[in-house]
Amino acid sequence: QVHVVESGGGTVQAGESLRLSCAVSGSSFSINAMEWYRQSPGKQRELVAVLGNGGTPTYDDSVKGRFTISRDNAKNTAELYMNNLKFEDTAVYYCAADYRSYVGDILSVGRAWGQGTRVTVSS
Repeated sequence: QVHVVESGGGTVQAGESLRLSCAVSGSSFSINAMEWYRQSPGKQRELVAVLGNGGTPTYDDSVKGRFTISRDNAKNTAELYMNNLKFEDTAVYYCAADYRSYVGDILSVGRAWGQGTRVTVSS
């Protein structure tokens, strides 16, 4: 089992910053990519940022230049630095870990999700 826990959400004014953190735990696993998603009320969950093992992050156009994703591979953690927040960034943010794990000789791959952390930006 691979578990993901996010933290760091909150309520801020437009233009302010927040840092979201994500910790991945489990046994006998390795992470292929860390991802941040968000879901606003009435909307589908959308991908915000991805950082794979190649080291080059990918961002949704709506957050480019404002958000930064980082990883600490040794600690199995990831962070999302969000600057110049806008009202439309209000959402529940989810961290996801694409992983490979072994149970005995059996390899499994999957995506583990956190429970989400709420970010509210007031205008």
